[in-house]
This record gives sequence, structure tokens and C-alpha cells, in this order.
Amino acid sequence: MEKLIIEEEYIDDVIVLILDGVIDSGTSQFLEDKFAEMVNAERVKIIVDLKNVKYISSAGWGIFVGEIKGIRKRGGDIKLACMQPGVREVFELLEFNSLLEPFNSREEALAGFGAGKNEKLL
Repeated sequence: MEKLIIEEEYIDDVIVLILDGVIDSGTSQFLEDKFAEMVNAERVKIIVDLKNVKYISSAGWGIFVGEIKGIRKRGGDIKLACMQPGVREVFELLEFNSLLEPFNSREEALAGFGAGKNEKLL
């Protein structure tokens, strides 16, 4: 069974989740639990770095879609960064870009929150 490793990084009031592995029915509960933990801690400005994620199943995408409404209700958002081409292809095929905003880099996603103003932006 594939694993999902979740690391955290903080930039201003934004939390960056750095994921490594696959997000499927066997691992999606870990991601759902992490979102619940962040919401309970009032950390609702979230960037998910998907650079090291090779695959996201429908169960995995369901976690993102299921969490976005509650997070936005609390004044936050989920921004996806650094998707692998295969993952991005499915994301676009499912038309999730109407619900979640994808970015090519963490820096672009951070700028989407207005955070990291001291960083040089393209």
C-alpha cells in the first residue's frame, strides 16, 4: 500500500502542506484529518504542494471538494501548487478548476493570499 506523507510549513498566516505519495481511498483519511486539525486551529489559509504526489483518486479529490466550502466560510481557501502533469490533467478533466485554484509554484499560490510580500514575485 502506498503512503502519504504530510509535512507542514508556515509562511505568515498561511500553512503549506507538502504532500508526498498518493492520495487514494487508503490515504485520503489522513488528509481529511489534517484539514479538520487545521480548521479547528483556525488555520484556514492553506496551500497544498502537490509536487511529490503521483496520483489522486476520486476519494482524494473528494476531500478537497468536501473541505473547501467550510474553509471558505471561515475566511480561508485551499490553493493547489505544483501539480504533476498527470494529476493536473485529471484535475482539469474533472473541471475542478472552477472550485479550486491551481498555481504553478508555491510562490504564486502565496501571492494569491497576499502573503509573503517580502518575496520577489514574478
